[in-house]
Amino acid sequence: MCALCGVLGSADHWTDAIARPGVFSRNSDTAERRRERMRRVQCANRVLKSYGLKLRDWQGSAFLLATATGKTEIVDHLAHLWIKAEKLTGRLCDPLDPALIARLEAEYD
Repeated sequence: MCALCGVLGSADHWTDAIARPGVFSRNSDTAERRRERMRRVQCANRVLKSYGLKLRDWQGSAFLLATATGKTEIVDHLAHLWIKAEKLTGRLCDPLDPALIARLEAEYD
C-alpha cells in the first residue's frame, strides 16, 4: 500500500480484517473476522517460534509479542511485527530467510 492510502484511509491497517465488505477483507461477519485474525496469529507464530517469540491477540485491537522470559512488546498491527521482533531478540528476524522457509515447508512434508 502506498503512504497516501494510509493517510487518506481509515486508522485500520490494510492487513486487518474489518467490517466493510470489499475493503481490506470480504468478511462482514464479526466472528469470521475474528477467526481470520486468529489464523494470522497462528501463521505468524509458526515463523516467530524460530526466534523464540510468541504472538497473541490483544482485545482484537493490537497484538502482544513476547519472549520465553516474558519480555513483551505491543504490536499495533502486523506491519510492525518484525521491527518489534528484532527489538526483543536483538538480532535480525527475516521471515523470508531461505533456511527458515525450508524448515517450515519440511513441517508439512
